[in-house]
Amino acid sequence: MTEGLWLWLAFVLMSMTTIGTRGSFILLGEKGRLPPALQRALRYAPAAALSALVLPDLLIDGANVSPFNPKFAAGVVVVLVALRWRNPWLPFLLGMGVLLTMRKGLGW
Repeated sequence: MTEGLWLWLAFVLMSMTTIGTRGSFILLGEKGRLPPALQRALRYAPAAALSALVLPDLLIDGANVSPFNPKFAAGVVVVLVALRWRNPWLPFLLGMGVLLTMRKGLGW
């Protein structure tokens, strides 16, 4: 019985924390401004979160961490093409081309 109580207490506390942190910006409005340095730093949060999700998948091949695998090579091609041409479809097509060529054509 006490395990269920602790579980519900944890749910309530996590919910209150989430609502408190997110709702504080709504409730405080203009009075709750972030410092300019923190606002500038938060501009990079989406890119940092995306790279934290994508980079481990590019480096892990099977159960081993390896920088020499088809996924990482395709990722490097995607980044280089995206930085050079700014076309939304070209990095996707060339990255998939490199990945499929290395996996199917070269047998990696």
